[in-house]
Amino acid sequence: MKIRRILATAVAAAVTTPVVFLSAAPAFADTKPTSAPSQKPAGHEDDPEDDMPSLDELKAAVAAAQKAYDEAVAEVAAAKADIEAREKADHPLRVAADAAKKAADEAAAAKTAADEALAKAEKAVADLPETATDEDKKAAADAVTAAKKTADEAAAAKTAADAKAKEAQKALADADVEAWRVLGLAQKVEKAAKKDLDDAKEELAFYEEIGEECTEDPAVKVKLTGPKQVTAGQPTVFSLRVTNTSDHALDVVNAYANAMRQPAAGEEIDEDTDFSKLVLPLEWSSADAPEWTRFTEEFDSIEVGKLAKGASYDVKLRLTVDAKAAAGKGMVFGYGEYENNDGSCGVGDDFANVTFDILAADKGDKPTPKPSETTATPTPAPSATTGGNANTTQQGGSSNTPVNGTLAATGANDTLPLGYAAAGAVALGAGALVVARRRKAGAQA
Repeated sequence: MKIRRILATAVAAAVTTPVVFLSAAPAFADTKPTSAPSQKPAGHEDDPEDDMPSLDELKAAVAAAQKAYDEAVAEVAAAKADIEAREKADHPLRVAADAAKKAADEAAAAKTAADEALAKAEKAVADLPETATDEDKKAAADAVTAAKKTADEAAAAKTAADAKAKEAQKALADADVEAWRVLGLAQKVEKAAKKDLDDAKEELAFYEEIGEECTEDPAVKVKLTGPKQVTAGQPTVFSLRVTNTSDHALDVVNAYANAMRQPAAGEEIDEDTDFSKLVLPLEWSSADAPEWTRFTEEFDSIEVGKLAKGASYDVKLRLTVDAKAAAGKGMVFGYGEYENNDGSCGVGDDFANVTFDILAADKGDKPTPKPSETTATPTPAPSATTGGNANTTQQGGSSNTPVNGTLAATGANDTLPLGYAAAGAVALGAGALVVARRRKAGAQA
């Protein structure tokens, strides 16, 4: 696997930290394609692209999440309907509870009447006159016995009716509690399903936005030149040239660049390293866009526009290291990419970089910057014959003159720029140097 694939997958997906790039760089120093066996990860390694779902898989995930969400919504609606129906008078449980309560009330009334009749019969026995006959006494005693039996039966009936009423009311109350519990669970499932659906839709939208992976294409060549020494506090200018070496015009060409301070000797780089503090501010300008524009997460590229066959695009890069910065080393990185109206796209297979020494600012004499030994001298501004914008659209001064000098090192012989460029990309919001951009969906026809 090539290092560009690691950068594209991990940076675009935002799942791998810059320190992984730095640690992985030595193992993937060769940026040229290798034979199939050597491109496969070792048995204990995972290919980042293996974890990236296809468009069909993402659509299936959205469909499954939508189905789960629709079912959850239906469950919530059913739970609410159950609660609403339970509150109506004709609900079976409520009808049973009301009937049981009515029976209990009737049993209570019957018991009260029986108790009163028993009390009256007992009073009649107590009020018998001394002249009462044995027949009168027997009749009064029989009345008490009958009243007591009726009272006992009424009491038993009331107890049974009360138990049934209590049971019916409990069944209704328990059902209400269960209904609200079901509603609560259904709402939680609905919320989780909604999040899953939103996440699935977001993943699909992201895939459709970035589209398929662009291939490496030598059609876009980048040359980066500049001094070998930079003095803190003093602006230093580098030159970047993007050239269309294909046999046809490229509809939309972009150039990317960033700069990073290298770790000091003995400085530990780990997952806690704040790479944003190592980013060096970089600006660009061109013949027809002379104002210096700083690279940011929002404005992470130089929009070259249409670039004719054999045409070049020249840009100046201005780097200003903080005046209080200590001496050290730094790097400037650059690469180009294109996208055509037919949806095809490509990423330049050259990953240009220039390394330089950072000299601390002082009041003494400053050494004269020397050209980098690994790069050509800075590209001159477009001549009057090219008009500064020949064969291009949008921004930048271009030239049709051949690219002179040797291209800057691409990283094939120096692994650190590759990993460090990735760190710079992440520090800038994973926008300034995603080395293998993906085709955007819905390219203009």
